[in-house]
Amino acid sequence: MRLGVSQKGTTEGTVAYTNHTVLPEALEKWSLDIMQKLLPRHVEIIETIDEELMNNIVSKYGTADISLLKQKLKDMRILDNVDLPASVAKLFVKTKMKKGKLLVESLESIAEADEKTEPEEEENILSETTEKKGESDSEEAPDAEKEDPEYELDPFAKYDPQLPRVVRMANLCVVGGHSVNGVAEIHSEIVKQDVFNSFYEMWPTKFQNKTNGVTPRRWIRFCNPELSAIISKWIGSDDWILNTDKLAGLKKFADDEDLQSEWRTAKRNNKMKVVSLIRDKTGYVVSPDAMFDVQVKRIHEYKRQLLNILGIVYRYKKMKEMSAKDRIKSFVPRVCIFGGKAFATYVQAKRIVKFITDVAATVNYDPDIGDLLKVVFVPDYNVSVAEKLIPASELSQHISTAGMEASGTSNMKFAMNGCILIGTLDGANVEIREEVGEENFFLFGAHAPEIAGLRQERAEGKFVPDPRFEEVKEYVRSGVFGTSNYDELMGSLEGNEGYGRADYFLVGKDFPSYIECQEKVDEAYRDQKLWTRMSILNTAGSPKFSSDRTIHEYAKDIWDISPVIMP
Repeated sequence: MRLGVSQKGTTEGTVAYTNHTVLPEALEKWSLDIMQKLLPRHVEIIETIDEELMNNIVSKYGTADISLLKQKLKDMRILDNVDLPASVAKLFVKTKMKKGKLLVESLESIAEADEKTEPEEEENILSETTEKKGESDSEEAPDAEKEDPEYELDPFAKYDPQLPRVVRMANLCVVGGHSVNGVAEIHSEIVKQDVFNSFYEMWPTKFQNKTNGVTPRRWIRFCNPELSAIISKWIGSDDWILNTDKLAGLKKFADDEDLQSEWRTAKRNNKMKVVSLIRDKTGYVVSPDAMFDVQVKRIHEYKRQLLNILGIVYRYKKMKEMSAKDRIKSFVPRVCIFGGKAFATYVQAKRIVKFITDVAATVNYDPDIGDLLKVVFVPDYNVSVAEKLIPASELSQHISTAGMEASGTSNMKFAMNGCILIGTLDGANVEIREEVGEENFFLFGAHAPEIAGLRQERAEGKFVPDPRFEEVKEYVRSGVFGTSNYDELMGSLEGNEGYGRADYFLVGKDFPSYIECQEKVDEAYRDQKLWTRMSILNTAGSPKFSSDRTIHEYAKDIWDISPVIMP
């Protein structure tokens, strides 16, 4: 082990760490006590790596600014709430005088004491230093009142029995690998500037970006054969299946009426398949002539399915306040489709799913609304369902709180299939918008650098919610969607502080921007030539998001491997 770690660097040279999320619950912390029982030798190795890391931190930052050193050790240690090893603990010794005076022993004095101590006596450094200090005091002031000093460790250096001892696995990955990468440009910046900033300061060349990708073989060619045939026809070959850069050849035909007609026909045929899917799985009958507005992904508060459904509630309320004639003028018909699963213990996510189905049960049977608005939660969402929904989608929602989505890949799948995105500047949305063109992406919401300040504003009680947001919450509480109690769900959007309350995911902040952006969506959809052009340009702008490009970059920049020509 010593040769492998200290001299050969075998593990570090072999291992690379890809961070896939910035969510705290996903940056795992394993119980040290359990690991010691099950994997005692592994724990010994981890302790060695942790001590070596701390010594490197001390070497880099020195001891002139002890507060900075403490902070770096706290941020970067692999073992959390574990006694500092003696080689580092000696830097955090305090001298407690008998009369109650507290004197922090200078680091230089402790270092001198350490130099006088034999290496094998290092474990007794603190007690020996105490004896020497006592002798020194007696010699310097023989006639003075004796004050017997007592040496103690700063609490920072000691185990707190009230807290668990854990191994911070993400920190171990950063230390143990030769490379660390995020999976979208904005995510990689957050990894460097926030999540692992102290590590980035120490090893800046270790960090890089590798934007995710998806395979066009499955997510266009296999799941959307009709669109694939159209693409091959207009590009002139099916080479795009292995070389997605050729999809860019569609750009010059984006305004061609023949291509647009074929494009719309393929989309409608795919929508007909989803009409059947929805009828079979839910019993709801929806119109293929309505816009298919889709949000399918894991149910999580940061992904903000709650923002989507509250926007639908606002839309429904406004429809109910209008005459039938005004409704038709004001709103484009929509089928709003949700899908996804929640963790079994994630109660708030389950509340969101229940709320969506309650809204659907009310809206879908309202004779005043008819086909102007339908809401569907597709049960048992999986890849097979996605292969049907994605080719049929016209608008796809990727509306996470900015800075919380590492990348996302469904956004890439939708764009490849000519679906237009509405979303925040988060994850791969940023790069998709750059590639397809800003005018072909519906953008709303706060930006990642603003989020911390907005949460602080909320905590200080300075946030004033938009009247339309308050209107929607009151409408939900009025009982229009049944007898379920929505107090916990609506309460999570209120108050000034506390995770899970105080609208941590900024639904209320982004709500006005979101519903105004949805009005722009309606306006664009009314112009089918414009909409189809935007759809074609989304497909044409998606080559970057092929997993072929991603894997090539990993091979070149991280794995350091080259293709092998097969005989």
